[in-house]
Amino acid sequence: MESEKVGEEETAIVGDYVEIMKTEGKSKGMKSKFSKLFWHGGSVYDAWFSCASNQVAQVLLTLPYSFSQLGMLSGILLQLFYGLLGSWTAYIISILYVEYRTRKEREKVDFRNHVIQWFEVLDGLLGKHWRNVGLAFNCTFLLFGSVIQLIACASNIYYINDNLDKRTWTYIFGACCATTVFIPSFHNYRIWSFLGLLMTTYTAWYLTIASLLHGQVEGVQHTGPTKLVLYFTGATNILYTFGGHAVTVEIMHAMWKPQKFKAIYLIATLYVMTLTLPSAAAVYWAFGDMLLNHSNAFSLLPRTTFRDMAVILMLIHQFITFGFACTPLYFVWEKAIGMHECKSLCKRAATRLPVVIPIWFLAIIFPFFGPINSTVGSLLVSFTVYIIPALAHIFTFRSATARENAVDQPPKYFGRWVGTFTINVFIVVWVLIVGFGFGGWASMVNFIDQIDTFGLFTKCYQCPPPSVAVSPPSHGLNTTAAAPLHQPFNHTRRH
Repeated sequence: MESEKVGEEETAIVGDYVEIMKTEGKSKGMKSKFSKLFWHGGSVYDAWFSCASNQVAQVLLTLPYSFSQLGMLSGILLQLFYGLLGSWTAYIISILYVEYRTRKEREKVDFRNHVIQWFEVLDGLLGKHWRNVGLAFNCTFLLFGSVIQLIACASNIYYINDNLDKRTWTYIFGACCATTVFIPSFHNYRIWSFLGLLMTTYTAWYLTIASLLHGQVEGVQHTGPTKLVLYFTGATNILYTFGGHAVTVEIMHAMWKPQKFKAIYLIATLYVMTLTLPSAAAVYWAFGDMLLNHSNAFSLLPRTTFRDMAVILMLIHQFITFGFACTPLYFVWEKAIGMHECKSLCKRAATRLPVVIPIWFLAIIFPFFGPINSTVGSLLVSFTVYIIPALAHIFTFRSATARENAVDQPPKYFGRWVGTFTINVFIVVWVLIVGFGFGGWASMVNFIDQIDTFGLFTKCYQCPPPSVAVSPPSHGLNTTAAAPLHQPFNHTRRH
């Protein structure tokens, strides 16, 4: 009873402190009702929109490609499975964040001008070695997560305007996405998160309805899974889909009451599944094995007004997701050069610009839309958002004293501490063997295959040759597309 009372008091400390932040933010930071409404968010709803919007992003367009590698049944089951795993580890991260923050605030540490990040949580709870490992994996994942958004922008805009090749579009969108340096923190993504989720919702249901109205192409085949390389490549893309919580700590820190985060990611995941499952299944049903050579679902659907609208909305959303992935990198860089607590927005924006340059450069080197998702998922996401959080929770609460004094006690329906540790061990073993082991092998084989086929710095990845005529645009969902050709330029080797 005494330990529970202490836990409640500690949690109250976090809540009271955040309420002070909220009051000060209202009185000093917000100059108008407009900015309060659209700019400065910290509610549970803001966190939910941020989690849901950040989770789905451009992967919505690659999931049909994954279904062609996995087959319909495995595709659906793995989405459900990894959705649950991702929700659990997001919950674990939230527990560790509240534990760290409560301990620090009892020591009178002031976080009002400082954004807590995952590597700092690891440092405070487990020491510098954990901090260094967490920092390395998290920054590398967020770096390539930003790279993927640039690649997706170039891939999508090409289906509206092919007068420029994808590499040129990458240059253009790199400059556009660099403007995210002016967004101070996750407090300021309120309107963007809301709009981003509306955009992906439209795109998902466009893919579903357009595929069903289009119907199955002549001679459609659904042979997947056929090869282990393809199977585990698709599986790791789904692992990546539900591993978007590398920014969980930053999203929590932007909340007025971060201890209310616990179930937010699970609810966001459930909503995301209403988008990903119907759209991936419908596109795979309509086009089958053709998706093996078309990693972007837009490439198989006929050009219509509805498709062009979906492309434009996804472009805007990818700009938002670029900001989500890059903002934690901005924070790390600011802390490294001593600018994190600077109150001048323009000075902070100027110091952030060097972060964008390597992202821009890597997007030009590896423009492999689709295969890069699986590679990042197996090598980086597996550790960043599954293995490290589960292990960190086990080691943080390995002693009886730590468990007794924990701010959040595991609920009965998880089996208390024994059940929680068992789930964590299962996740570590599963993701290490299946996600990192088999998934890493398959993804690297596929990724190297793309390099062998297309080369680095390829000008236009999976673009049709000039001789292929482009159908004139039409204005309905039910327009029949000419069957895309299986050309060598578009080939994903099957082992």
